[in-house]
Amino acid sequence: MKAPYKSLVSCSFTVILLLISCWTPAAEWVSQETAYQYIPKPVLASLDKSQIPRDAISISVVEIGKMGKTHTVLDWRATEAMNPASTMKILTTLTGLDILGPKYRWQTNLYTDGVIHQGTLKGNIYLQGNGDPKLVPEELARMMKELQSLGIQKIDGDLIFDRSAYAPSAMEQSTIDGESLRSYNVAPDPLLYAFRTLSFQLSKSRTADFIDISYTPALSNFKINNEMQLLDRSCDSWKKDLRFEISPETGNATSNQNISATFSGAFPSTCKGVTYNVVALDANTFLTRGLIAAWELSGGIWLRTPNGKSGTVPVTARTLLQFEGSNLADDVQDINKYSNNVMARQLMLTLALEKIGKPATTENGELVIRSWLKKMGLQFPELIIENGSGLSRNEAISAQHMNELLISARQLSVTETFYNSLPLAGTDGTMRNRLMMQLRKFLHLKKKPEARIKTGSLADVRAISGYVLSKSGKMYVVTSFINHANAWRGFESHDQLLEWLIDDGPEPKHAR
Repeated sequence: MKAPYKSLVSCSFTVILLLISCWTPAAEWVSQETAYQYIPKPVLASLDKSQIPRDAISISVVEIGKMGKTHTVLDWRATEAMNPASTMKILTTLTGLDILGPKYRWQTNLYTDGVIHQGTLKGNIYLQGNGDPKLVPEELARMMKELQSLGIQKIDGDLIFDRSAYAPSAMEQSTIDGESLRSYNVAPDPLLYAFRTLSFQLSKSRTADFIDISYTPALSNFKINNEMQLLDRSCDSWKKDLRFEISPETGNATSNQNISATFSGAFPSTCKGVTYNVVALDANTFLTRGLIAAWELSGGIWLRTPNGKSGTVPVTARTLLQFEGSNLADDVQDINKYSNNVMARQLMLTLALEKIGKPATTENGELVIRSWLKKMGLQFPELIIENGSGLSRNEAISAQHMNELLISARQLSVTETFYNSLPLAGTDGTMRNRLMMQLRKFLHLKKKPEARIKTGSLADVRAISGYVLSKSGKMYVVTSFINHANAWRGFESHDQLLEWLIDDGPEPKHAR
């Protein structure tokens, strides 16, 4: 009986040794994994202060080393699908830059069914849009000058607007908050002028106790009724007692009928100058009156006030002008630095227009983006794209995959253009007033740290995504999403995370 028992002990001891030898590497592997699955202490303290639970935030931090080698520094719920808000613009703009190129320019084509005789164009002008997202007053003024260079000083005809580049579904007005008059909710339009937004500037007069009100862009037959009273109060709540009405309310007045914007209520005397943006007129009225005013400001003459209406360019019409707008590189700066929603949406539709054809749809725009991701070798199964701007309750992506996108961007020829388009902390865009005090600590360094961060915010979402160059010169890609009712308090947690990285927060054991 002794021999079998001895054999069994020997066998058991061998098995134990084998288990130990197998378990030890696994234990080390688990240790390495959990080493970066944590939340930095300053971030955690801020989350607790803001009453944001740990399962409402995701964080991914990856260091980009020499020769582009990467390793994960921090991973907290990084694979979870989260609403990214406006950081989704990173995907749209990077795809657009790589496919279309930074020098891409939108064309707005002008046609006529009439003739030019002795400086007068007798006939209608047809404007055919292709979705230029930045057809602003300065660009329209340049268009009018180019029109005049054709020998036209006077116009006797109407304005017809061809929006056939987009499918009707792409231009439908929809909001996630019911605020249809807010400029961030403007719907895409192949002939989008000045974001269809009236921008009023209000300030106390320097010479008297009344309020100066000016506006842009210039519109024909448009006037302001100022019935506001000055009030001795802090400027923080200047909108509280402001009342705005526009007449006629429908915005369907004929081109020669006055439209009045009436301001009433109270305005704080402490305000040095504020801007009130409102989408108050339908697209045709806004564009018609903008064109009439732009032509007159350029020195042109209307022999009669033109009417503006929707239509299509007839096959018999001849080309007057192929107007090229600003380049994509400049437009991407606006999209990312100032988080312009409608510009991002129109870029996505442009991808559909250029790669699949007219009429452009958001569905086709999504197909182009997903095809580009596949070509890049990026697989994001959790990705949901609704409009490419992040102004959505449905769009989703994980922090890990957003970082993979940012890492891949470093290998593209457009990397510098893309990198410079992201808001620079303490300097410009949506990061202008963030991390200012933290960055001042490093002014003495020859090579100063910086954070190029795209931000995102919805009622229950706060997001950051971009690059951090630390004080020691390390490059990190960082993405963090907060999806929670208290997310509006989360900017402090995100600033703590960025400050932690700027200051080379990861300890050596986490940076291995």
